[in-house]
Amino acid sequence: MGKEITIDCTQGSISGYIAFPKEGEGKALLLVQEWWGIDTHMKALVDRFADEGFIVFAPDLYKGEVVSEPDRAERHMMQLNIDSAAKDLECAVEYIKSLPENKDTSVGVMGFCMGGQLALFAASKIDSIDACIDFYGIHPNVKPDFSAITCPVLGIFGGLDTFVPPDTVRELEGKLADAHVTHTFVTYEHAGHAFYNDSRKEFYHKPSAEDAHKKVLFFLKEHL
Repeated sequence: MGKEITIDCTQGSISGYIAFPKEGEGKALLLVQEWWGIDTHMKALVDRFADEGFIVFAPDLYKGEVVSEPDRAERHMMQLNIDSAAKDLECAVEYIKSLPENKDTSVGVMGFCMGGQLALFAASKIDSIDACIDFYGIHPNVKPDFSAITCPVLGIFGGLDTFVPPDTVRELEGKLADAHVTHTFVTYEHAGHAFYNDSRKEFYHKPSAEDAHKKVLFFLKEHL
């Protein structure tokens, strides 16, 4: 359903994967990658949400690289230039908002793992984001200015997550509350990190993933 594209930005160009709903028009959603890169799972997610009626774009923050081993993925995540990634995300938001197929020029941003933290970061940097979804976000070098977030936030976590444990989730929720950010957090007690990723059978938790998907759709349709 989707296709690879390259778009021009003030800092050069970025590539990524985009898909449109069958009816052509829809509301815009930016997907921010896990630490693996724009792999087959991320492309499948773009297609899946396009099938749900959204225009979906996943910018390639790794510039064409895809990794499959956790050690390499962690190195890529830690080596990511955060300032450059922020500019890429801003360019991607401007692009998807401006598409003629975008019904009302609103846009949501949703990220997973590394991308979840970057989604929050994007929401703190880009005023035009209308909704933000953080799936078990983590990146030690990404520190959003929570006071600058003006859109509602949905946070989705796993109670068995050792990367983003419950104490970390409570700390994040406290920071959003202190900054008066409208937010809803959902924790699935029997799920661990990356439980939404059905391409990683060792992590995937079907009941939690299916319920989270319903909550994501409700949130996006409510705020976009």
